[in-house]
Amino acid sequence: MAEKSYKEYLNQITTFIFDVDGVLTDGTVHITASGDMLRSMSIKDGYAIKTAIDKGYNVCIISGGSNEGVRIRLEGLGVKDIYLGAHNKIEQLDHYFSKKNIRSENALYMGDDIPDFPVMKGIGLPCCPQDAVPEIKAISKYVSHKKGGKGAVRDVIEQVLKVQGKWSGNFNAKYD
Repeated sequence: MAEKSYKEYLNQITTFIFDVDGVLTDGTVHITASGDMLRSMSIKDGYAIKTAIDKGYNVCIISGGSNEGVRIRLEGLGVKDIYLGAHNKIEQLDHYFSKKNIRSENALYMGDDIPDFPVMKGIGLPCCPQDAVPEIKAISKYVSHKKGGKGAVRDVIEQVLKVQGKWSGNFNAKYD
């Protein structure tokens, strides 16, 4: 029997979970003379996250990084569930699923590197950016044509919302 196309999973997604470095950013860290680490995030990814939240989807961030600037940016988009400094991502995921009563088959997780592997193995729709490491690409049901920090998050959110008739970019649809 042929494996299901990732598109067959899009209709059941209610929850988006993202890693930060390499997914919401391109994985590059600029270090200032004072030791601050600066990251860049795509405005288009931000728009998609805000749209998903506004449409009633759950959005959660689970990252091993602990940059408070990242928290401020994501809170500004309306993300309430942000787990930074998460070195055991499965523990954070289990806590989040329990707290929100979410089933794994209704979740999309986008990761890019080895720390995401254990979480992605048990998720309904594991996804990754185009520039993820080979081990993550191998277990992803969808590999975006976009790189991390360059629209990969927008890509998956837009696909889910379009399939479910909730993408605000669909100008023929009622924007609620």
